[in-house]
Amino acid sequence: MSKKNPKDKTVSLPGHPRPSSAAWANEAGLLAAASPGFLAEHGATMPVPPPGVVQSRPEAPCRLAEIDPDAPGSSDGKAQAEAELAEVRARIRDLQERLYAERKRSLLVVLQAIDTGGKDGTIRHVFEGVNPQGCQVASFKTPSAEELDHDFLWRYHRQVPARGMIGVFNRSHYEDVLIVRVKRLVPEAVWRPRYDLINDFERLLTLSGTTVLKIFLHISKAEQKERLEARLADPTKNWKFDPADLVERESWDAYQGAFQDALTLCGTRLAPWHVVPANRKWFRNLAVARLVADTLEAMDPRFPEQTADLAGITVPD
Repeated sequence: MSKKNPKDKTVSLPGHPRPSSAAWANEAGLLAAASPGFLAEHGATMPVPPPGVVQSRPEAPCRLAEIDPDAPGSSDGKAQAEAELAEVRARIRDLQERLYAERKRSLLVVLQAIDTGGKDGTIRHVFEGVNPQGCQVASFKTPSAEELDHDFLWRYHRQVPARGMIGVFNRSHYEDVLIVRVKRLVPEAVWRPRYDLINDFERLLTLSGTTVLKIFLHISKAEQKERLEARLADPTKNWKFDPADLVERESWDAYQGAFQDALTLCGTRLAPWHVVPANRKWFRNLAVARLVADTLEAMDPRFPEQTADLAGITVPD
């Protein structure tokens, strides 16, 4: 039997026999204590989604046709929801400050929706007042020539939030199993294995201290029609209208099928999907804000402990 090299200080996270680069950097203890995904895998629970939001279950099919895109209750709840939204935003601001000060973990909010689903509006309303130093938004359009020269996850990994940050993906790595599938930009032999690669990618992020909160904004086809017509009718919103949206609308059923597969195949225990009824914008905004605030509270970021003795210190004139 060969003796272990005493210079080999490689360690593995418990339950994960393959060593990680973070472990080589002597951070295994930090990750084990700080990574919410690591804790979830070993018994911790994910936050309970707010009423009306459907959370995916591992290996259980997600059927969008069975989820009502209208908010529970009547429109009478709009005023109350908007008042509560202000309170939830205050929670987010407080927790974001703690996360930024702690600088050990990060939160990645993944937003997906069909065209006019409300991603931009959601970001604007939910993160209003959040310190821009601790929050970044990345939008993903048609990939550039440089991005196409790399693996499909390269451009997304570059935008993952650093420790202490909240990152928001306006569209995300899921585009590579959505639009490329529906528009047949690549053959099935290329996009089909990407579900497993995406799960591996999100597992890597989670075990590295980044909580992945995935949100799908669910609207009806009739609601999309109303929103497109509103953009045509209002001159101040004409810039939002793209004739290509009408072409994409013809593939509504194909997109619904692609979304369903992504929600089903990538709704893991470490990074489940949350389907938010989004026909009513006031409900959408409050539901997403609650998800963000509850996730941050589950992460429980702490202000750093003071290491120096500040007693008796005075600031000179």
